[in-house]
Amino acid sequence: MKNWKIVKEFKEFAIKGNMFDMAIGIIIGAAFSKIVTSMVQDLIMPLFGFVVGKVNFENLKIVVQPETKDSAGNITKELITINYGAFLQVSFDFLIITATIFIVIKLFNKLRSHAEDEKETSVPTPKNIELLAEIRDILKENNKHN
Repeated sequence: MKNWKIVKEFKEFAIKGNMFDMAIGIIIGAAFSKIVTSMVQDLIMPLFGFVVGKVNFENLKIVVQPETKDSAGNITKELITINYGAFLQVSFDFLIITATIFIVIKLFNKLRSHAEDEKETSVPTPKNIELLAEIRDILKENNKHN
């Protein structure tokens, strides 16, 4: 019986549209992430590398163990490196994505606060909100008289 309750809750969740909104957000987020990654790797890091002294950040690494080969050319010890240039690129990706998300959330919060503010006249209030406000005012008025 509990399983049916979970299925029923999932159906309600899916029908309300939350699942679709979330799926669309994930798809857009993944595409946005690819765009930002390309922007960092293909535009920002090459320009930044040029400005700081013609450095290719992808090649920045610290060799922990050099590769060694025997007389036949077979690798006897693998090359081990710390690739801090790649880490810098991923860090720039992260900073750009988080800054963009912060700006978008801040914009949505600002729009939401304008929409919820009854005194704000530049944003039209939806009819159902106007009706609820009228009902609230009538109830307040009736409570004063009782």
